[in-house]
Amino acid sequence: MKYETVITPKHGTQLNLRDLVRYRDLIFLFVKRDFVVAYKQTILGPLWAIIQPLLTTIVFNVIFGNLAKLTTSDSAAAQQILIPGFLFYLAGTICWSLFSQTVTKTANTFLANSRIFGKVYFPRLIMPVSTALSNLIPFVIRFVMFLGFYLYFALSGGYGIHVSGYLLLLPLLLLQLILMGMAFGLIVASVTTKYRDLIHLMEFGMQLWLYGTPVAYGLSMIPERFYPLYMFNPVTMVIVIFRYAFFGVGYFHIGYYCLSWLITLLALLLGLKLFRKVERSFMDTI
Repeated sequence: MKYETVITPKHGTQLNLRDLVRYRDLIFLFVKRDFVVAYKQTILGPLWAIIQPLLTTIVFNVIFGNLAKLTTSDSAAAQQILIPGFLFYLAGTICWSLFSQTVTKTANTFLANSRIFGKVYFPRLIMPVSTALSNLIPFVIRFVMFLGFYLYFALSGGYGIHVSGYLLLLPLLLLQLILMGMAFGLIVASVTTKYRDLIHLMEFGMQLWLYGTPVAYGLSMIPERFYPLYMFNPVTMVIVIFRYAFFGVGYFHIGYYCLSWLITLLALLLGLKLFRKVERSFMDTI
């Protein structure tokens, strides 16, 4: 019996997501490759996944917590509960790291893999998907570290932190961070194939985005009259709910959370459409 595979050019911007299932083995291969390459020939190896957010947390705790005295509460009720500043900043940092690293690495999809794309055929969407999934590995390492510090502060006494029912939303929060990071990364990747200098603008933009997100300060620092505008940042509600899940106090608004998901899905749809359009001709411009 004779088997043959015929590869023909695809027209339009329609995505065949079934290819992701067919090539799932290749996705896991790229996930393994990305993780190994990230820590290959390093002295500390995967420990860097812990060191980076840990140092960031310490800096935030010293500068924003001790010197600037910024609030570490997300609601008026949270101000009555003593929350460890270190744990507050660590919770926001590990969530932001998952999002920002997914955006940054996905944005380099075409530039970093141009040689592979030019030699062999496979669905190009596999690359950003595998990149996004590979970022879950260092997140898991950081999350285990967070749980270690959480148990230490919870058992040491003097703090009113406790888990809440919002802990059930944790898988949904992680999924949203991954989809959100991949969405904005795809948009940047599609634009930078022709205008590479926008990569530098993206790096600057991510720094501004960080300070526009309640990572280094509590949500209660923002006047409530500005919430309708402030909540257009889709990362805000994810981080706030993550802290609410582990601290037992915080802020939750179903309308703003739905808005966060709406922006995430719209950005993902736009990113996929742009990616599908650019992947057909990016080898001519990259």
